[in-house]
Formats: sequence, C-alpha cells, structure tokens
Amino acid sequence: MKFAQFCQWLSNHAGRPQTFLIALLLIVIWGLTGPWFHYNDTWQLIINTSTTIITFLMVFLIQNTQNRDNDIIHVKLDELIRATKHTEMSVLDLEDMDSKKLQALRKEYRALAEGGQAEGLLSDAEVKAHREQQLRDQQR
Repeated sequence: MKFAQFCQWLSNHAGRPQTFLIALLLIVIWGLTGPWFHYNDTWQLIINTSTTIITFLMVFLIQNTQNRDNDIIHVKLDELIRATKHTEMSVLDLEDMDSKKLQALRKEYRALAEGGQAEGLLSDAEVKAHREQQLRDQQR
C-alpha cells in the first residue's frame, strides 16, 4: 500500500466518531486503573508516552492528507478556470505569487465584486483592463 493511500485510509478512520469513543474509552480505562497502580510514575508515563507518540504521528498524517486535498482542490479549480469561456488565464499560476501580491489581488477581486462585477455591471473587457492595470502597478 502506498504511503498516500495509507494516510488517506487512516485519516478516514481517525476522523470517525467510533475512533473518538475508543480513545475516550482507553483514557477512562487508564484512569480507572490508577488506584490499582497506586498512581505511580509508570502509570502516568504510559498515558504521556502514548499520547505523545500518537500526536507526533498524527501531525505527519494530517499534513499529508492536507497536502493531497490541497492539490486536488487546485487541480479542480484550474480545470474550472480553464473551462470557463471568459476567464483570466494568469490566475492559474497564483502559487508562484508572493503573499503581498496575492493579498493585493484578493483586494482587487473584492473591490470588483463590490463595484458591480458581481451584479454584472462591469463588462469582461473592463474587468480584464482593470486587472492588467493592477498587474502593471504591482510590477513598478
């Protein structure tokens, strides 16, 4: 089984309510065994070590799953942009844009939405001209 498939399978199972209930049950059992072990250091070390190991491994699992989901979303969005008749093809490579330029672009699209594009008041040519002007301004 590939690592990505394993992470997806584990992520699907880790997010289930049954998994949460099993984890809760294990903690309750651990807590109930406290008097039997006289609440000693080994008894405490068991839960501390277990939760640390699980947390450490889950970080990598979650990161792998998020990276995969992010890639899937980008491919789907790229296809929607490509398939849309009146689209701005320059938005396909936004991953290469630095944060400052990306924030400026987000502000631009918000302004367009507030300024009438959302209601269809601006033509596609006006939107494209505005976008090109913004890009020229950013390059200066």
